[in-house]
Amino acid sequence: MSDLSNTYLFKALDNYPYDLPETIEALNYALSYDDKNPTALCLMGKIYAEQLKDFDAARYYYEEALSVKPDALDVIPNLIRVMIWSEDFNDALKLIEYALNIKGSDKGNLWYDSAIVHEHKLNYKKSLKCLKKAKQFGFNSDFISFIETNEKRIKDKMPKKRKKKNK
Repeated sequence: MSDLSNTYLFKALDNYPYDLPETIEALNYALSYDDKNPTALCLMGKIYAEQLKDFDAARYYYEEALSVKPDALDVIPNLIRVMIWSEDFNDALKLIEYALNIKGSDKGNLWYDSAIVHEHKLNYKKSLKCLKKAKQFGFNSDFISFIETNEKRIKDKMPKKRKKKNK
């Protein structure tokens, strides 16, 4: 990676998300010097996903970043989110399974993402099991409280069992 590429990458990171024209200009320069920079590719994916809602382009950039660095822990959660937003649930689950085996991955958030996928698929029991696993990997009170709030929300969605009336 060249020094010029890093300089432009830092400029892009510094400007995102407050000055998008400057961010994109700096990012294009950074990628022109090093088109395989996973951080630059990830930021470009983030712009396409979060600002432009172009999930196909975002996925392309995230996958490019992962092809360069398969254990890029800053890329994987973003790609999972794009897969969920574009309803590519099976791909999201495969990536989550892969990421759970990477040393240093945020297993709590990965299990949470898995719960969200199962919730989208209306598989509430499986979603609750994933939230239980997420809670096991929660290491701060805010995250655990967040998971408990999601558990309640999903339980509220589950069909209620009817009580039988005795005649």
